[in-house]
Amino acid sequence: MQDKVSQAFHRWLDASFDRWLRELTHAEIARSLSQLSVDYVNRRHRLQSKDALAGRGKRAAFALYYAPRHFLLVHRALASLPAIAVPCLVDLGCGTGVAAAAWCAMLPAGVTAIGVDTSPWVLAETRATWSAFGVRGRTVRSPLARYRWPRPPCAIVAAFTVNELEAADRDPLLVELQRQKRAGSTIALIEPLATRVTPWWTEWSRAFLASGGRDVEVRFTGEDAIAALPKRVSELGRAAGLDPSELGARALIS
Repeated sequence: MQDKVSQAFHRWLDASFDRWLRELTHAEIARSLSQLSVDYVNRRHRLQSKDALAGRGKRAAFALYYAPRHFLLVHRALASLPAIAVPCLVDLGCGTGVAAAAWCAMLPAGVTAIGVDTSPWVLAETRATWSAFGVRGRTVRSPLARYRWPRPPCAIVAAFTVNELEAADRDPLLVELQRQKRAGSTIALIEPLATRVTPWWTEWSRAFLASGGRDVEVRFTGEDAIAALPKRVSELGRAAGLDPSELGARALIS
């Protein structure tokens, strides 16, 4: 990462740790992270409900472990993209806003970010993240199926979002993204490497490749991952019984 972006990343992360550790102990957050990781792997039905990030512990775990990892993966996945001139960047299922923050760091100044999600807590976290990174934008509380899209072209990112959608919402989203692409938008879809949580990937990859897109893998491996992740994030992951050196994603970019 560029020095300016790296500095903003570490300031944002340090502020997040300081904030959450005023409310919870490191051990409490680690226990919640362990539970949250089980939800992602074995209790995926909870991801479509309000239970996934219910409680301060799981929210802290997501903000302190998954959010910084997602930032690094999105930044690396999009680092090779040329700068594009678009008026807005739409972050679908924005989580804590890190995907938009990572991409905006590589776009010309003046882009307006729009974060779309259904959780008031998530949208508040997104606004705080964007403030830390100097991102100008607004949030919209809406299911993706009912979101009113801005006029294209724009940049569109969906990071670790589509795997949590039901098929009834996922299929129309692909149709809309194809329409956006034809209208000149640039689209980036980032998802976990695990194929069992993305059984639809082959179909989506075929659609992206047909429109001139790319299907790529992004990996930080071994010492590369340890060096990329701040020490506090790695320590939290190990305390929860996770392996912080496993850091990767797959991306569709068009």
